[in-house]
Amino acid sequence: MNSAAPTSAPASPASLDGATPPASDAPTPAPGRRGAPARPSAVAAFHSVSAATTVLLGLVAIGAALHEPVLIPPLAASAALVHSAPTLPLAQPRGVILGHLMGAAVGFGVLAAAGGSAWAAAVGAGVTLLLLTLTRTPHSPAVATSVVIVLQGPDPARFVPLLFGATVLLVLTGYAGSRIRRGAPRYPAYWW
Repeated sequence: MNSAAPTSAPASPASLDGATPPASDAPTPAPGRRGAPARPSAVAAFHSVSAATTVLLGLVAIGAALHEPVLIPPLAASAALVHSAPTLPLAQPRGVILGHLMGAAVGFGVLAAAGGSAWAAAVGAGVTLLLLTLTRTPHSPAVATSVVIVLQGPDPARFVPLLFGATVLLVLTGYAGSRIRRGAPRYPAYWW
């Protein structure tokens, strides 16, 4: 009976000289686990969902008081990232605040240059994504900000300050929320 002994993986170059290989930024899955992340505890899920919903209701109230519609689709996506995935690069303040402001700038620029059509909105989305990538400011909801601006054409003098205030509020509620619940991941992972 010929039983083959298990072979070990070849040594990495770092392990040959005794150095420790660099750590990966990617979360390490549980041994033998594939696919979706682990289900959060009921308390953690309730905490993140209620925090995101509360801040969105606050934004709607502010928009109603100012008689200015709030940019709910992109901000709802941002709130979901900040409150449910606070350690991801997409959820960090740099991406949330600057990303939406870049998306707004592109949206208003495309609207002025090409008008408010679905074609122009698609171009605005692409340009926004390019800028976010080049500036290392990842935040996918900011692409939607550009699209919504091109399609709806809001007044920039009222819209941009409201957008800025809303993104700062999202970040601050993420910061506060991560310190209220014990054991919650700290937000932000980095500010800038």
